[in-house]
Amino acid sequence: MHLLIFVLLLVCLPLFVQLGLISLAFDKLGLSMSQGLLLLFASLFGSALNMPVITIQAERPELDTSKPGLRRLLRLPPLPFTGQTLIAVNVGGCLVPIVFSASLISRFPLAIQDMVLAIAITTAICYAASRPVPGIGIGMPIFIAPITAAIIAMMIGGELAAPLAYICGTLGVLIGADLLRMKDVAQLGAPIASIGGAGTFDGIFLTGIVAVLLT
Repeated sequence: MHLLIFVLLLVCLPLFVQLGLISLAFDKLGLSMSQGLLLLFASLFGSALNMPVITIQAERPELDTSKPGLRRLLRLPPLPFTGQTLIAVNVGGCLVPIVFSASLISRFPLAIQDMVLAIAITTAICYAASRPVPGIGIGMPIFIAPITAAIIAMMIGGELAAPLAYICGTLGVLIGADLLRMKDVAQLGAPIASIGGAGTFDGIFLTGIVAVLLT
């Protein structure tokens, strides 16, 4: 899935540049074109890197064959049961967004209460929209986070809607669809549970582009 996204973005990138969409998104985040492209490719290439944290015992999942539509919606292939689950941190889907969010917080005069409220709302919605999928991990439809983040940011962010959309969108996914779902990991039987990876990478990555463009 990550490879498909990467190929599609490489194909569409010249068109986005020609239309000015990429530069518009970067301008809203206070980035030059070179800085923005660095962020873009750091996220994409980093999505293939997982930093192992701990290995836990996993339970063999009872695969639910009565709801095939959910797996198609999440677009995640089933993974073999190994008896263990490796908890890892994805570089492109977790570390890069966190570092860039911290940079936005330091560069823009965002009100603490607005950030906390926006992150809390996005987290709640991402938690409700994410689902533990036996044999796979935690999945979430990819457009939930960017659309939610954009709407919330426009409602309370004012002129700083763009950086707020990126911050609450990325952190909302990481907290709501990953960290708060860690309690479900052992029962899923997936060989690896990557914070910021697998099904949630799409939501986190798209947040950085779609949410900003929607504000």
